[in-house]
Amino acid sequence: MKSVRVRVPATTANLGPGFDAMGIALCLYNTTTVARGRGEVLGDMASEAAKLFFHTSGVKEFDFHWSVEGDVPRSRGLGSSVTVRLGVLHGLNELAGKPISRKEIFRLCAELEGHPDNAAPGAFGGFCIAPKTGLLQRYPVREELAFVLLIPDRELETSKARAVLPSKIPFSDAALSAGYAAAIAGAFASGDYRRLAGCFEDRLHQPYRAKLLPFLGDVIAAGVAAGALGGWLSGAGSTVACAALRRPDRVANAMIEACGLESAYAIVVRADNGGVKIA
Repeated sequence: MKSVRVRVPATTANLGPGFDAMGIALCLYNTTTVARGRGEVLGDMASEAAKLFFHTSGVKEFDFHWSVEGDVPRSRGLGSSVTVRLGVLHGLNELAGKPISRKEIFRLCAELEGHPDNAAPGAFGGFCIAPKTGLLQRYPVREELAFVLLIPDRELETSKARAVLPSKIPFSDAALSAGYAAAIAGAFASGDYRRLAGCFEDRLHQPYRAKLLPFLGDVIAAGVAAGALGGWLSGAGSTVACAALRRPDRVANAMIEACGLESAYAIVVRADNGGVKIA
């Protein structure tokens, strides 16, 4: 085998109070092509993934080049870095004869990301709870639940979004967020999505990141008023997501009208329950 194509879904992580622990794979994809032989400079992300793969697998290093294409926008809180890292890791694994497992590749991706909330759904699909790589729970998400994404025409680097977070938060805020996160987990585990209504309130990260994205509160409120179960800042942003059981088109229009941005668009997607796929 000289080349391989790896399709990886976008993800929406945190879901409000599930900070660094929850994520959902979406039917929005990037495809990474990895091929043997020298090409253009790999770049830091691919180089780091390759270094970790060869060290972990024990496979002798070989030259490769890669490229990525697809619909997952960069630095918008939709797991674009995971699509690249999983794409390169799985591509190298296929070219090397599959020396390591799918679970081990997930672990490597989470290590590179610094947290598993995007890596887990990207790797396995569905709704994932992954506070640590060794504590992964996954539940499929039915077609009836739609996800409406308001995607601004502005990037937001994760490092910048993390820089505004405080080192400490009030005890009451932590307790409230933990309770809502538990309710979200229960709703997805049971498949009773109506119970998601009112559960996405967060006091761990969104109030602080709203300083960088002042439209956040208005967009979520508009989505809920239009019929959404609730909404959240997708990953570190700048995308805002809402979940809806009915009229997602109406929710999308309301979110667009409320954002006040000169350039933004909204799309409606469903959950991907398969995760990484070798094309």
